[in-house]
Amino acid sequence: HYQFIIQVNLLNLLSRIDLDELMKKDEPPFTFPKTLEEFEYAFNEYGQLRHIKTGEPFVFNAREDLHRWNQKRYEALGEIITQYVYELLEKKCNMTKAILPVDASEDEPTTFIYLSPDALSNPSKLLVLIQGSGVVRAGQWARRLIINQDLDSGTQIPFITRAMEEGYGVLVLNPNENYLEVEKPAKSSPLPSPPEPSDEPAEKRERKDDKEGKKKREFYEKYRNPQKETETERIPIRENGSSEEHVLYVWDHFVSKAAAKNVFIVAHSYGGLSFVELMNQREMQVKNRVCAVALTDSAHNIWLQETSKGTQDWMQQHCCNWVSSPEPLDTPLDPMLPDCPRVSAGTERHELTSWLSFNSIFRFFSEVLEQRLRLTGAVHNALWCTSNCPDISLN
Repeated sequence: HYQFIIQVNLLNLLSRIDLDELMKKDEPPFTFPKTLEEFEYAFNEYGQLRHIKTGEPFVFNAREDLHRWNQKRYEALGEIITQYVYELLEKKCNMTKAILPVDASEDEPTTFIYLSPDALSNPSKLLVLIQGSGVVRAGQWARRLIINQDLDSGTQIPFITRAMEEGYGVLVLNPNENYLEVEKPAKSSPLPSPPEPSDEPAEKRERKDDKEGKKKREFYEKYRNPQKETETERIPIRENGSSEEHVLYVWDHFVSKAAAKNVFIVAHSYGGLSFVELMNQREMQVKNRVCAVALTDSAHNIWLQETSKGTQDWMQQHCCNWVSSPEPLDTPLDPMLPDCPRVSAGTERHELTSWLSFNSIFRFFSEVLEQRLRLTGAVHNALWCTSNCPDISLN
C-alpha cells in the first residue's frame, strides 16, 4: 500500500516537471559567430562547406543533448549563408537589387528582388526564378543543400549563369521575405506589493530574508534561468505580405513591363502554387507572355485553387512538373490532376528536384522556343504568300 502511494506521488511530481525547461537551464548563451571565418568554415573549390582546420563537413550536433542550442547555431549559420549567396549574386552573376515596393517610403519595411543587367531590356528571352517556402531567400533553392551538399545543388546560381550564357535576361524573386521582424518593447514590471504586517521582531525578519536570499542565489548559480527568446512582432511588407502577393507584384511591376517577347519560369514547390495563383489573377497576360513553365515538385492544386478550364488547358500545353520519384530522370508519370504533364526528377528528395532537373529544364525551354519560332515563321510566310501571291489561299 505504501509503495503504491510512493509511486503515485512520484508520478505526480514527474508530471509537474517540464523536461524541456529543465534542459534549457544548462544551455550555453545564444551568441554565435557573425561570419563564416569566425565559424571556422569556408566553401572549397567544389562549392562544398568545409571546416577550415579539419576539412570535415558541417556538424549539426556540435554539443550533445543541446538540440535547441544546436538548432540556433544552425540558424545563425543559415543567416550568414543567405548573405554569402547575395554576394555571389552581385559579384559572380553581376545582378542588382530592386527594392519593393517600388514606391516605398523611407520608414516602411521593404524587400527586394535581383535582376540581371538586361532583365528588363532583353528583347528576346527572360527567365524568372521562384523558390519554395521557408527560410530560403533570393538565390536559394534549399539551405540544407547549401550547407550539407554544395552551392550548385542548393542555389539558383547554375540556372542564372546557364541562362545568361544562352542569352536570357534573368529575374530572381524573393517570395519569403514578407515582413520586418522587430523586437517587442519590454513590458513594465508591476510595482511590488507592500509587505504584509508581521508580528515577528525586525531582527528575526531580516535574518530570515537573508537566509532565503542566499538560498535563491545558490539555486540560480546551480541552475540559471532558461534563456528566453526575444519576443518579436512582424510588420508585413506592403503588397508583398505572402509568396502569392509577391509573385503578383513582381509580375505587375517588372515582368509585364519587360521587353522580352518570350518569358520562361522555373518554380519550385510552393513557388508553383504562387505561379498558378498568378494565372488565376492575370490569366490572359500570362498566356500572352509566357512560353513555358518548369515546375519542380510543385505544391499547386488546380482544384483547391479553383483554376479555370482555360488555365488547365494552357498548363497542359506549356508546363511540365519534374516531381520526386524513384523512376529515372524524365520518365513520364501518371498525371495526378488534369493540369500538366508530370515526369520524374530522378530523385525522391524534394529539395533536390530543381538541381537534378537542371539540364532537362533548359532542354525543355529550348524545344518550346524552337517550336514557337517555327510556328511564327510559318505564319509569317503564309501571310507573306497571301499578300504577294493572290492566287494562293490559306485554305
